[in-house]
Amino acid sequence: MPLNPPVTGATPAVAFERLLKIMDDLRENCPWDKKQTIESIRHLTIEETYELSDAILSGDLQEVKKELGDIMLHLVFYSRIASETNDFNITDVLNGISDKLINRHPHIYGDIEAEDEAAVKRNWEQIKLKEGNKSVLGGVPSSLPALVKASRIQEKARGVGFDWEDKSQVWEKVEEEMREFKQEFNPEDHRDFDHEKAEGEFGDLLFSLINYARFININPEDALEKTNRKFIKRFQYLETKANEQGKKLHDMTLAEMDVFWNEAKKL
Repeated sequence: MPLNPPVTGATPAVAFERLLKIMDDLRENCPWDKKQTIESIRHLTIEETYELSDAILSGDLQEVKKELGDIMLHLVFYSRIASETNDFNITDVLNGISDKLINRHPHIYGDIEAEDEAAVKRNWEQIKLKEGNKSVLGGVPSSLPALVKASRIQEKARGVGFDWEDKSQVWEKVEEEMREFKQEFNPEDHRDFDHEKAEGEFGDLLFSLINYARFININPEDALEKTNRKFIKRFQYLETKANEQGKKLHDMTLAEMDVFWNEAKKL
């Protein structure tokens, strides 16, 4: 016999209770939901997070709202599963994050002063060390994509004062790393080169560019993703135009493809 769905909530508290009730119903009655474990939905959570990222970059707020709901479901799902083994429940999760926020904002809930954003970040990192982190960088997840990880590493180092003083110094470092990379892999030199050393120098160059982006307030992940999307859009235009003329890309010369590519750049 079908269950009566809980009614729409008119307040945040009632709406959240509605979601919790639906989660209970699904966990107790749906064959798929009953089968899931914390481990089995992990990859789905990662997928939902990337879908939220896509929606944000697209500027589609209705899609952002939908994806936030999907992620909220996952948070409730994890908490429900853990409650069945008495490890924790949604109340523990919510109180835990609230306690953390209160503790890490002594300039709001205590007598510490923070005159600007930089001071807030410095306080944040110092508090995390007092909470048991052995390193300022200990909170950077090892599984983060390398570009995002580099940004977070640099931000955290800056939070304790380990940083360049001026963006001109950072740009000098970029140029230095470019020279060192070129020494290992000179495009005009066709001799064999030490691939491992070249890879290391290339990594240093990328790290310095990400650092410079931070100094001029550019998010390197967003910047690269926007370039990826721009390339995809132009390449798909090239494919479409080639198909309209009955041509295959691998049969076209670069000069022929460049005609359509330059058209795409004007769109």
